[in-house]
Amino acid sequence: MDSSEGRYDLKEDLLMEKYEIDFEGEFSSEWKISDELGAYKVYRDFTTLECWQLARKVKLFFYEKIIPKLPQEENYNLGNQIRDAAVSSTANIAEGYGRFHYKESIQFYRVSRGSQFELKDHLISCFDLKFIDKSLVKESWALLESLIKSLNGYIRFVQNLIK
Repeated sequence: MDSSEGRYDLKEDLLMEKYEIDFEGEFSSEWKISDELGAYKVYRDFTTLECWQLARKVKLFFYEKIIPKLPQEENYNLGNQIRDAAVSSTANIAEGYGRFHYKESIQFYRVSRGSQFELKDHLISCFDLKFIDKSLVKESWALLESLIKSLNGYIRFVQNLIK
């Protein structure tokens, strides 16, 4: 990682060109994907999935905008629960993508979806306990809903690969 730019260049690890993650912004890749479904391609992994990218946004949103609003006494209670659910979202998509069988992959995507509903519940708790205001709830809720829809669509897509 080049600490002066805040970027990690995957070229060194993957020996590829035009593939990097900008940890201060969006994931970007200039590769075009036109290969067969199901075949592993080194330039196409879980980070290219829309649902993973949305899960990453949700995770960062909760870390940057919700957790800092919690009082210190909640940092190791509700804060840990939020962190676990947010990290679980991206991790389960990644792990599911790495599984060999589609049915096994789907189970991990469903666990990730469950983590979104857990985050919704934590969001309600934060609002009920007056740690966050209504505008932050609305913004969070919209992010979570778009992620859940994306995950549902990806689960349907993978289910159709089984048929």
